[in-house]
Amino acid sequence: MNDPIQIALAGNPNSGKTTLFNHLTGARQHVGNYPGVTVDKKEGTLTHGNCPINIVDLPGTYSLTAYSVEELVARDYLVNERPDVVVNIVDASNLERNLYLTCQFLELGVPMVIALNMVDVAEKRGIRINTKTLSSLLGVPVIPIVARTGKGVEALLESVESVSPGQEHLEILLRYGSDIDQTLNTIVPLIKENNLLTDLYPARWTGLKILENDEQIIDKVMLTDRSMGQQLVDRGEKLTQHLQSTVDAYPEAVIADHRYGFIKSILRQGVMTLTFDEDRLYTSDKIDKVVTNRVVGPLIMAAILLGLYSFTFNYSTFLVDWLDAFFALVSEVVDSSMSEGPLKSMLISGVIDGVGGVLGFVPIIMFMFFGIAVLEDSGYLARVAFMMDRIFHFFGLHGSSVMPFIVSGGIAGGCAVPGVMATRTLRSPKERIATLLTVPFMNCGAKLPVLTLIISAFFSAHQARYMFLATVAAWLVALLAAKFLRMTVLKGESTPFVMELPPYRFPTLRGLFIHTWERTWQYIKKAGTVILGISILLWAMMTYPGLPEDRTAEFDTKREQITASSSPDSKEQLLQIDALQAETALRNSYAGRIGIGLESISQFAGFDWRTNIALVGGFAAKEVIVSTLGTAYSLGEVDPESTTSLSARLAKDKNWNPVVALSVLAFIMFYAPCFVTVVAIAKEAGTWKWAFFSMGFNTILAFTMSVGIFQIGTLLGFA
Repeated sequence: MNDPIQIALAGNPNSGKTTLFNHLTGARQHVGNYPGVTVDKKEGTLTHGNCPINIVDLPGTYSLTAYSVEELVARDYLVNERPDVVVNIVDASNLERNLYLTCQFLELGVPMVIALNMVDVAEKRGIRINTKTLSSLLGVPVIPIVARTGKGVEALLESVESVSPGQEHLEILLRYGSDIDQTLNTIVPLIKENNLLTDLYPARWTGLKILENDEQIIDKVMLTDRSMGQQLVDRGEKLTQHLQSTVDAYPEAVIADHRYGFIKSILRQGVMTLTFDEDRLYTSDKIDKVVTNRVVGPLIMAAILLGLYSFTFNYSTFLVDWLDAFFALVSEVVDSSMSEGPLKSMLISGVIDGVGGVLGFVPIIMFMFFGIAVLEDSGYLARVAFMMDRIFHFFGLHGSSVMPFIVSGGIAGGCAVPGVMATRTLRSPKERIATLLTVPFMNCGAKLPVLTLIISAFFSAHQARYMFLATVAAWLVALLAAKFLRMTVLKGESTPFVMELPPYRFPTLRGLFIHTWERTWQYIKKAGTVILGISILLWAMMTYPGLPEDRTAEFDTKREQITASSSPDSKEQLLQIDALQAETALRNSYAGRIGIGLESISQFAGFDWRTNIALVGGFAAKEVIVSTLGTAYSLGEVDPESTTSLSARLAKDKNWNPVVALSVLAFIMFYAPCFVTVVAIAKEAGTWKWAFFSMGFNTILAFTMSVGIFQIGTLLGFA
């Protein structure tokens, strides 16, 4: 005789749980109370074939959050008694509501079989449920039954027996929006490191309960480690204050919204078919019928993106011009008030022309972030991810890879580091590696100033259109690269996609301004710290060792000759001598030598030595490209009448033209990720192998594209 299987029946009130319990156990049951509470404890037994089964009918509950005694009893039983299988009874006629509890079982990681009860009632109401698809998306068996008549119960018991005792079950990782996910990413490692209830609950589940202000879990954490528990509670309170000020909601409400969004995304993937009148659909469902339509949806998405870029460039231009004028004025003041020397050169070329060039794009960044905040807070970004699912599967990626792409700058203005970190929710190791290797192709916030600079210099009449095309190109190249990787070094089958669709919300102005300012301030702070440091370092590399004394003497002699000649255009000639000396000094500098050394290769893509210096600096951080170009063209300016606008300098330079601009754009968009992203890839992949692969693969791909653009463009006579 085999050891008895321990089964727990769980489900919403009125889901048919007790009916199934009675059908299975008949007279072989008894009723008592759970210790310390006046809640019924029903237990029974049966024998299926040669296999004895013990069954406990848990109290009916809508969730596992301990708001009621019933919920507390159900949760404690699952955690403390650890049944072999949880049979989750789900009312097929109220599928969306019932699957909320199912989500929490999946998050808790309990072994589960879903008994889809009352399928006859659902069919009478015009509801058809594809149980195979539902099972595939949830990753657990789904057995249709009618507990009242016993239909399907035999198949249910066979499925229960097929679940191996002691088998590990991975908890599903739902996403709850950037604010909650970021907080979870910080507290879950602390829970694991300090072993806070990890013998009872998954660490992420414990973190969720702390954010939901679950008193029982918080008390247990405090008893285990009061100091660490207080730190976690403080972070939860900080998140609560943030959500209150931005979306006017508590974490519990946001988490619940995303769970229901997760459920809706499942039901819309061929799981549930409705045959009743469309007027019974909810308003959000009616909107989604249009917004996520196969044909109309992508057109709406394209129109929204084009509108976002038009809004950004049309309304931020006057602020950009004002900042350009401001930094030009600051440069003139410093120039007139300081004597010549290294300090003056560093302030003007390294700080003002370097960092000022990056800060000059703050208005564009701010307007872009505002538009993205509207799309994110309204719930539309999740619909973009949902629509992209089929495309992602075709290219060998998981549908959940869409969110890391969007976080990395799929719309524009994200960051590849959190995008790489977001891939940890993917279960398939190969899909995860393919995703984290391709998210750096997105147009992150660091690339935006560079793209804007070049587009405004050479394609100013169609800035929004070119930025839109840059976004499309980023997605296309990333997907093609993913397809290549999945067909070569990362071969494997794709796994099913499930993604939460949060409800539509009207964004609050307060929330939009807070989100916009937070992201803009991060950009400004980076420009004033990291970019400032790198700019000064690169200025030093572009300044030293300076010209040899004999070369300096040659230029001094030429000046003396021009002055002695009393020529009417002597002033212009002196300016040209100054510019030529500056360019010669830049060529002789450490950075100039590197740039010139690379020119033998980079010339095939149309890059000159100054551009090479900037691109090398971009390995540290992409924003540095703008500051380095500003410094390089400030130190080595050949045209003495050149304006202080960097975009105008590039447009007038003989080494630049629209074909070169497109070539440089392609290279900047797709070459090696910045250093911080490379470190994140190594950490998430668990090895530096993939980090180095990303640097090499991306750079070779980007350079190949640039060479193709430049050579074809030149051949066709566009250069």
